[in-house]
Amino acid sequence: MLFKDLKPKVVDILHTNSNSITDRLHAVCQLLSDNIEYYDWVGFYFKNGDKEELKLKTYVGEETDHVIIPFGKGICGQVAVSNENFIVPDVQAQDNYIACSFKVKSEIVVPLFKDGENIGQIDIDSETPDPFTDKDERFLEFVNLEVAKIL
Repeated sequence: MLFKDLKPKVVDILHTNSNSITDRLHAVCQLLSDNIEYYDWVGFYFKNGDKEELKLKTYVGEETDHVIIPFGKGICGQVAVSNENFIVPDVQAQDNYIACSFKVKSEIVVPLFKDGENIGQIDIDSETPDPFTDKDERFLEFVNLEVAKIL
C-alpha cells in the first residue's frame, strides 16, 4: 500500500477512535507493519518523565528487551539527543547500535515533537538491507505530526 493511501487510515485511527492513546498508537504500529512489507518492527518510544532515557510505549514485531534506552545509546538514544531523523542502511556498520535481533538489517528513527520539544520517536526495524528513502522519512514525519495532535 502506498504512503498516500495510508495517511487517511493513520488519521482515522488516531482521531476518530475512542480507545486509549496507547491502543491507538498500537493500532498505527499494526497498520504500518501490516501494509509496508519492509517494516518488520514498529514502535513508539517516549521520554521517560524527567529522566534522560526513552521508554517503549507500544510496538508490533518481535519481543525486545530494549524497553528503556538511555539518551545517546543506540540509534534511538542518538535521535533523542540530536532531534534529527536517522536512517541506518546497514546496522552492522554502526558503532553505537543496540542489536535487537540478528535478523534486523536496517533502521529508521524519526523524532516526535510536541510544542517544539522532542518527546519521543517512532522506530522502525527492517530485515531488508537499505530499504528506507526520503518517502519513508516524510511519511513518518506525517505520522508523528498526527500523533502529537492527540498527546
